[in-house]
Amino acid sequence: MTTTRQRTDATQRVWNALQDVTDPEIPDISVVELGIIQRVEATDDTATIDMCPTFAGCPALDYMRDDIRKHVTAAGFDHVRVNIVFDPPWTTDRITDEGRRKLKAFGLAPPTKCSGGPVTEAIIRDVACPFCDSHDTTLESIFGPTLCRAIHYCNACRQSFEQFKPVE
Repeated sequence: MTTTRQRTDATQRVWNALQDVTDPEIPDISVVELGIIQRVEATDDTATIDMCPTFAGCPALDYMRDDIRKHVTAAGFDHVRVNIVFDPPWTTDRITDEGRRKLKAFGLAPPTKCSGGPVTEAIIRDVACPFCDSHDTTLESIFGPTLCRAIHYCNACRQSFEQFKPVE
């Protein structure tokens, strides 16, 4: 029988392993910092992880699920199950403060916190440049290289940059 202490230690081992799993499109940020890990349950040799993707059609889902299995197995778990869940849906408010810092350091403007309010075009337009922090920016295209990004231009430092779009 697994004790509460063993379960807590096992769960912490899973969370620690997940810190090493990164988003393949933004390799500087972990899936934990991105806020897509919704639930972890673990016993001595079994781990179950619920992952909520940023978008239902995220092309990196299978890659991330396989990478999660690999890292959690390496942490000593014989049986690893990764469930893809959509309820409650992921929002950008789930990105940790460290994740936001890492997005900016990577050159992506972090999403504006919505705190339950609707995402409007004005929110997407009003973004600070990740390079110089100026708000004198222009939305060039709401459609970036991936579904979760928009393209902006900074009039102050004259750099193009991408914004991780807010999702509520």
